Amino acid sequence: MLSKIAFGGGCHWCTEAVFQALVGVEKVEQGFVASNGENRSFSEAVIVHFNPQIITWTLLINVHLLTHKSTSQHAMRKKYRSAVYVYTQEEMNKVKTILEKFQNQFNKPIITKVLFFKAFKPSQESFKNYYLKNPEKPFCKTFIKPKLKVLLQQFPKHVDTMLIGE
Repeated sequence: MLSKIAFGGGCHWCTEAVFQALVGVEKVEQGFVASNGENRSFSEAVIVHFNPQIITWTLLINVHLLTHKSTSQHAMRKKYRSAVYVYTQEEMNKVKTILEKFQNQFNKPIITKVLFFKAFKPSQESFKNYYLKNPEKPFCKTFIKPKLKVLLQQFPKHVDTMLIGE
């Protein structure tokens, strides 16, 4: 049975490509996610459907933290909210514990929020699977390819190299 979790942090084209490259991820939905309260506005994100017997929550969160600016409160944080979106209180507790364990790997505080998933708006069809359709475009070479290299360096056993052309 598949589980799902949503991630926001940087451009959803980049985030989509990162998670599509992982073995155990069955589907990535690119679009915009909203939560509650001050985070009710939509922000670029992806929903990741994965097989927890192949890839763990911990690995997915580690990948997320290492492939976007998870310690930077930059000016574009409303559009690119650094977040892990969950569906239950149990998932909220699990993700918070995982994030706490990763903090010692960073020199600055992790700013990634753990939020409840409230709503999703999918991207336009022309933007879905952006890297897979456009690997040679300048944006992909400049912004997505370096993130995929991080995956290959940090998580080589978990990357589907056929998908990213390595």
